[in-house]
Amino acid sequence: MTLPVVVIGLSHKTAPVDVRERFASGSEILPEILARLTRRAELDEAMFLSTCNRVEVIGLPKPQATLEESIQAASHAIRESLREHIGASSVEELRDFLYERSGEEAVRHVFRVSASLDSMVLGEPQILGQVKDAYDAAIAAGALRSHLARCVSRSFTVAKRIRTETQLGAGTVSISSVAVDLAKRIFGELADHTVLLVGAGEMAEQAAKSLGQQARALRICNRSFERAANLASHFNASAAPLEQLEQELVQSDVVVASTSAKTFVVTKDLVKRVMKQRKGKTLFFIDIAVPRNIDPSVHGLDNVYVYNVDDLEHEVAENMKNRQAEVAAAEKIVEAELGSWEQWARGLNVNPTIVALRAKTR
Repeated sequence: MTLPVVVIGLSHKTAPVDVRERFASGSEILPEILARLTRRAELDEAMFLSTCNRVEVIGLPKPQATLEESIQAASHAIRESLREHIGASSVEELRDFLYERSGEEAVRHVFRVSASLDSMVLGEPQILGQVKDAYDAAIAAGALRSHLARCVSRSFTVAKRIRTETQLGAGTVSISSVAVDLAKRIFGELADHTVLLVGAGEMAEQAAKSLGQQARALRICNRSFERAANLASHFNASAAPLEQLEQELVQSDVVVASTSAKTFVVTKDLVKRVMKQRKGKTLFFIDIAVPRNIDPSVHGLDNVYVYNVDDLEHEVAENMKNRQAEVAAAEKIVEAELGSWEQWARGLNVNPTIVALRAKTR
């Protein structure tokens, strides 16, 4: 019996950012999460995916008496693991935010996620890299070995086909570029304004590319000064360590935050001090990190505005209109690959029988 893939998780479609950030996990604790999943007797293989817009577990059940019992047992194990992950008292706390897929629907979901058909920004390329990283981590931990590993690996082929055979990923639309568009809508052209990037990772680099030469000045503030300086050198920007954040905020008009910090980097007290030094001059924050970098209460201060990743969804929708025409072509590729996958999976059931019959006739 070939057991079905099971996917349970939450995304920007099912849970707001304040819920998603409770589940978000960095690479440093991924081995611990995978170890917890592999200890579950109900799971044969598992992978854990965490991005700014989704957290999900992809699992392969261990055989039970019936197929339905196998799926139910795996579902319970995954939900319990997610409950433990955030320290919830019961799985009921999670019920309103989680989605579940199994069998063909789960494989379709995995293919669509890797191909960026389920992303806030259709066609964005970052998700494929994130899925590959999750795959590599699960392989290294011994959590992926055979059937599920092959399923996830097949999703990379799907994503590549869609990237090369459609225009879904055409242009430079990303969360970071949409954030910059929003800043321009608020301030007009940025030629008279200073932009500060808090963080120096991939999202910050995208924001820097989106800004180009538009801002009067581009500044980068990061916990690792060396990393900030390296990124700044590619964009004619200035760099500063995170210890100088207050001074950097005083000089800036637009702030894009995207660090991996687990607690608020920008607090209300900090911004209060900054606004006194700015003499009330408008300060605009765009928080594209999950967990959030900026205390939401900052938005309540006079002349201070805070947008988080969920607030960008409307802006994303406006930017996605040109890509919608490509969705149908991309979905056809998903269905074709899904058909091939199902045919292969069914063959796993048939082949042992054929081998056994041939052995008896010899």
